[in-house]
Amino acid sequence: MSRIQPPSPTEGGLVLEPHQVLLRPLVTEKGVHRAARNNQYAFEIHRDASKHDVRRAVEVLFDVKVEKVRTQTRKGKSRRFKFRLGQTSGWKKAIVSLREDDRIDFF
Repeated sequence: MSRIQPPSPTEGGLVLEPHQVLLRPLVTEKGVHRAARNNQYAFEIHRDASKHDVRRAVEVLFDVKVEKVRTQTRKGKSRRFKFRLGQTSGWKKAIVSLREDDRIDFF
């Protein structure tokens, strides 16, 4: 597997630093179960981040090897504020699968 290179600024893509890609880990019941059984971790990520950006950020920040990255774009929900309807903002989620011998300890 070749080393993933970030896009150069001349290619026209947005270049994000690793600490800008991962916004926060998603620590939920389902996420803790997934981490314990399948060695998969969920993160809220920047809306413009690609799978390659997420892979690079996790490998740099946590010093682990990533096998697979799956991303989802979550739509905001409709909410009511008194007599008006509103919308929560959408967000992007990444589920990162690590190699068997690697672990991330933030629980």
